[in-house]
Amino acid sequence: MASDPRSPAPGYLAFWRERHLCTLTTPRPDGSPHVVPVGVTYDPEAGLARVIANGRSTKALNVLAAGPGGARVAVCQVERRIWATLEGVASVSADPDRVAEAVRRYTERYGRTPSPNPDRVVIEIALTRAMGNA
Repeated sequence: MASDPRSPAPGYLAFWRERHLCTLTTPRPDGSPHVVPVGVTYDPEAGLARVIANGRSTKALNVLAAGPGGARVAVCQVERRIWATLEGVASVSADPDRVAEAVRRYTERYGRTPSPNPDRVVIEIALTRAMGNA
């Protein structure tokens, strides 16, 4: 089922508020998919999903390689037969306020503060679609 990521059903949003490991799929420069485990936060009010990362990580470099228009990406989480995917266009930001907001949301969702990282960036995904059965 596809829906508007800015207007999630209560159960869908609740599933994204639970503590789940997710995957992020980014396109490599050759077009093939790069899939890695990540923590994701979902902000339907802003229409964003956020992933904190090292600025030199493959996922961040893949998004940057897509150019100023961003990269089409997906984040997904699964718990037994329940699943939820968010799709959108990703960009990378090193802006300290945006990174701090992403870290705050990560800490809230995952119950732990990530270790300090001077190379930390946030991958912000401007959401275009929500899918799942949550």
